[in-house]
Amino acid sequence: QTQLVESGGGLVQPGGSLRLSCAASGFSLGYYDISWLRQAPGKERERVSCISSSGGSTFYADSVKGRFTISSDNAKNTVYLQMNSLKPEDTAVYYCTAGPIDLCVTHDYRYWGQGTQVTVSS
Repeated sequence: QTQLVESGGGLVQPGGSLRLSCAASGFSLGYYDISWLRQAPGKERERVSCISSSGGSTFYADSVKGRFTISSDNAKNTVYLQMNSLKPEDTAVYYCTAGPIDLCVTHDYRYWGQGTQVTVSS
């Protein structure tokens, strides 16, 4: 079965950190670009970060640049999103997606995870 499974979300205080994981099964992430998206209630979906299949190219939204880091471990078939210095405005459901080359530009999201809730609140 082809699927993406996110984990690592939760409740954290402002200034805290979380690491989200996106594990793939049924296909190899090494052949796909990966994008993390997020959606907060009443807001449009936002592209947070992308990483190329080779891991050599990354993208970050201005809102998370310098605080979030995306990485991949092809041996574990898993992509991570390290989130530091979290702010209340980072509160959202975070989704992991996979797609063909230049996913960050094309938005051709072929596979979706179920989403993981991140809540930043004191």
